[in-house]
Amino acid sequence: MNQERIYLSPPYLSGLEFPLVEDALASNWVAPLGPHVDAFEREMAATVGVDHALAVSSGTAALHLALAALGVAAGDEVLVSTLTFIGSVNPVIYQGAWPTFIDSDFCSWNMDPGLLADLLKRRARRRRLPKAVIVVHLYGQPADMDPILEACERYGVPVIEDAAEALGARYKGRSPGSLGRAGIFSFNGNKIITTSGGGMLVSQDGKLIAYARKLANQAREPAVHYEHREVGYNYRLSNVLAALGRGQLRTLEERVAARRLNFERYRQALAHVPGIHFMPEPSWSFHSRWLTAITIDPAQFGADREAVRRALEAANIEARPVWKPMHCQPAFVNFFRVGGAVAEKLFAQGLCLPSGFQLLPEDVERIASIIRETSPWHR
Repeated sequence: MNQERIYLSPPYLSGLEFPLVEDALASNWVAPLGPHVDAFEREMAATVGVDHALAVSSGTAALHLALAALGVAAGDEVLVSTLTFIGSVNPVIYQGAWPTFIDSDFCSWNMDPGLLADLLKRRARRRRLPKAVIVVHLYGQPADMDPILEACERYGVPVIEDAAEALGARYKGRSPGSLGRAGIFSFNGNKIITTSGGGMLVSQDGKLIAYARKLANQAREPAVHYEHREVGYNYRLSNVLAALGRGQLRTLEERVAARRLNFERYRQALAHVPGIHFMPEPSWSFHSRWLTAITIDPAQFGADREAVRRALEAANIEARPVWKPMHCQPAFVNFFRVGGAVAEKLFAQGLCLPSGFQLLPEDVERIASIIRETSPWHR
């Protein structure tokens, strides 16, 4: 335990952030909103390939605003990927709606388009279509959006893309988050780019973003005094944090390349270990490899995921299980789900490995060596 800890996904500053943050501080424009917020929104919109963007305090806030702008209200149903972080689901509850969880496919680990289409067909027969669908792009791997969008368009159900983990990825050449009615990104400290805490709502729909912007600013009406006709939220991003994000965004391609290089080093180091499989990258996608994720088949490997995680932790190396499916979480066990066995297996066998920008080749080899040595067949 005397070696320096290797974290799962620590933040990284390239140095390009400093003059921008210094400019924000020198201008004394440190309160929410400001010129760096405006510029960050424009630059993110251009990066993602949309016309409109709204910088907010977190990815969860962005998702909450998207649901509110789409009119999701008490009693509505929202379909959500079950294999995800709880931030993909909590905003549904904030709106008084109820989530229905859709299982993953093994092809991408994301929402199974076939299960979604079948459920929408059944809901249409009962004339109880959901108010929205939230598709999550897990760990930087896009979901298979064409069949998902086709099914939702057939029934007029809007799609929100939770691309919190997928900035820099591509689906058939397009950015996740730009394909549905709205998309959200997270700039939490562990993401590919960070503003320490922050998020972005993006859309081609200018009216949606304008209404979300109003809600994010306490739903203030355009009056000299403070006038409010509806309840809003304090979801604005500060000018200082936006300056930080602008500097981070300028090295996005470099950051994605580094994450993909980490993955390739892991792949080579573990290629011939029985029972070790990597999160797939279908031919229609470009995986950002925000995190390198593996599955460990205990029957083939000789030890389970938790044994590997504990061995890494004993060496002061952080690794985490794949997200526990939402339908298995105590907070959500009473909600309806479609399938679940795929997500449950991925959780039981899945492990996320250190994937930071500054991970060295010798770090990867040390991690891979510990993984190999955990198997009784390789001692």
